Amino acid sequence: MGKNNFDKKQILDNIKKIHFMGIGGSGMCPLAEILLGRGYEISGSDISESDTLERIREYGIKVYMGQNAENITDAQPDILCYSAAIKEDNPELKKAREMGIPTLERSEMLGVVTSKYNKSIAISGTHGKTSTTGMLTQILVGSGKDPSAVIGGKLPYIGGNSTVGKSDIMVCEACEYVDSFLELNPFISVILNVDADHLDYFKNLANIKKSFNQFARQTKNLIVYNGDNPNAEDCLDGIGIKKITFGLSMENDYYAMNIKKEGINQSYDLMYQGEKLTTINLSVPGIHNIYNSLAAITVADYLGVSIEKIAENIRNFTGVHRRFELLGTPNGITVVDDFAHHPTELTSTLNTAMELGYNHVWAVFQPHTFSRTAMLMDDFAKALKIPDTAIISEILPVRETNTYNVYSTDLGAKVPGSVCLDTFDEITDYIVKNAKEGDLVLTMGGGNVYMCANQIVKALENK
Repeated sequence: MGKNNFDKKQILDNIKKIHFMGIGGSGMCPLAEILLGRGYEISGSDISESDTLERIREYGIKVYMGQNAENITDAQPDILCYSAAIKEDNPELKKAREMGIPTLERSEMLGVVTSKYNKSIAISGTHGKTSTTGMLTQILVGSGKDPSAVIGGKLPYIGGNSTVGKSDIMVCEACEYVDSFLELNPFISVILNVDADHLDYFKNLANIKKSFNQFARQTKNLIVYNGDNPNAEDCLDGIGIKKITFGLSMENDYYAMNIKKEGINQSYDLMYQGEKLTTINLSVPGIHNIYNSLAAITVADYLGVSIEKIAENIRNFTGVHRRFELLGTPNGITVVDDFAHHPTELTSTLNTAMELGYNHVWAVFQPHTFSRTAMLMDDFAKALKIPDTAIISEILPVRETNTYNVYSTDLGAKVPGSVCLDTFDEITDYIVKNAKEGDLVLTMGGGNVYMCANQIVKALENK
């Protein structure tokens, strides 16, 4: 059963009611909130209760529990928005199409919504999108630019993962997976980095570069990119619009000098074409966050935010949910959770952790998808040799079956001293028995390993 035929660019012009399937999701909820703020009547459905749904109901949005055909009959929406995870035989999706209601996948709706803003900023890259989007949003909100934003994680400063502003500025993440970002035509595109990831879809790095090149071609006004990343540079072949670079080398337009680190905090001199603009103080650790901050600063400066306001607001940025997020220090043991799920991200996060001066770093890693684990096995192994001890859980299958015949023990065999434990209960017991005061326990992965982190905190508190 195929999609309805309609003009996506004009789809919001003459309609009133929009229904979101999975409205409590991190990708759906921000779009629903933004469209509610723009005067549309919103309804939604979800399969489980959450704090997000409670907040949504407070706006007066009707939420149906479960995804049934009757929800569509009752809500009578003009458009239905669904996520890529929704199957073709889903009762709500089938009913909407039977009734001739236009259906938009979430990335398509994001493209439609961003097209309504004159200054849309799309943050792309294999790593760092959520942190950079959060940084830029905090700078723009804190300096009075009143943007709208869609962020892939909760930003404490705004109390969620979206904000609805009244200006013509909108900030969003541009995800490359299944070419979702090709639904966007941003005013400004940011390319943080380009790496071999999502190989279950792209197959190889060359195809990833082709997609980023197409994304760049769809940009209207400016491309801001990491001049230290050769792959990002490759993606801009043949792109004629204005470009601004950022990085650590002096060849970039914006760059960092005199980097200093003190625990989680770090600082650097912000340079622009040889001239010092100010000193930037960051409350988040790691070289990767210096890159992220430079990207956010470059865009904010271009949009006319004063350097003083940029420095003030970025100093107050303490991260987003699941990005080196401190969960507690029970019995003097620090427990941190991080979204890192690719070898490049693991390497950056673990190197940062090892520089913070803890007695022993315990890295709990949940591999994410069989394809990624199999294709990047040696790179994962290299990264997991960085901590004092790596603990590896069973592989989270997500959308796959194990046709690769790969297991977490295959990865563990390549990491000397590692421990392979399938379940969160086993991992928690192991940490409680072995971690000591002054140690760091760092959980990492793109799945639900944060649940293990919370379990560890509670078990250590009750020890």
